[in-house]
Amino acid sequence: MSAEAIPFIPATAPNPAEETGFVRPYAITGGRTKANYPLELETLVSTREAAVIAVPDQIEHQLIMEECRTPRSVAEIAAALRVPLGVARVLISDAADTGLVTVHKTISGDEGAEAHLMLMERVLSGLRRL
Repeated sequence: MSAEAIPFIPATAPNPAEETGFVRPYAITGGRTKANYPLELETLVSTREAAVIAVPDQIEHQLIMEECRTPRSVAEIAAALRVPLGVARVLISDAADTGLVTVHKTISGDEGAEAHLMLMERVLSGLRRL
């Protein structure tokens, strides 16, 4: 085997003209990263009946309402919107604050610890069956 020199090819920065139309995800939330609701990955969100006739100002809220006609988890909404989880949490929280969607309560912490444990055991049992 001969040792040949590998030519160095410098990395070039992308052309700014090619990046037009791209909006950074946190620009959508105005840089906010905190949601007003405790939104876990599995928290379910659904469109409120009274909100169906409302037309929200923000396109993301319209997309959330459309997606949540049947209850969806926060993780599913983030995937559908193609935004990071933190951005989805803020957008869902804003939509809930304006009365467009309902955030369903989830079991967290010590409250309902027994029910939470039973759920985890059922999940584990289901995974073992796979």
